[in-house]
Amino acid sequence: MPDVKHSYETVFILSTKLGDDGIAALVEKFKNLIAANGTVDSVDEWGKRRLAYEINKETEGYYALINFTSAASFTAELDRIYKITDGVLRSLIVKKDA
Repeated sequence: MPDVKHSYETVFILSTKLGDDGIAALVEKFKNLIAANGTVDSVDEWGKRRLAYEINKETEGYYALINFTSAASFTAELDRIYKITDGVLRSLIVKKDA
């Protein structure tokens, strides 16, 4: 049975310590990674926002939202990459109802 494609949205918060170039490079990296494993439907960069609570002694983070379509198996890999990427403070992947 072929791997069925689903719609997802992912939000990630990047450390502002990366600087503008570092943030842009990571957003691009994740966009390219998702595009290589599925379809990027939209990218919405919310920019720098104050965090609700400190994460790793940081009070501000750079938020980005990507809507995409991919096989369910890819989300586990994306989550793993978020966890091992320096500069990613938090990440979330949510399956959207069709």
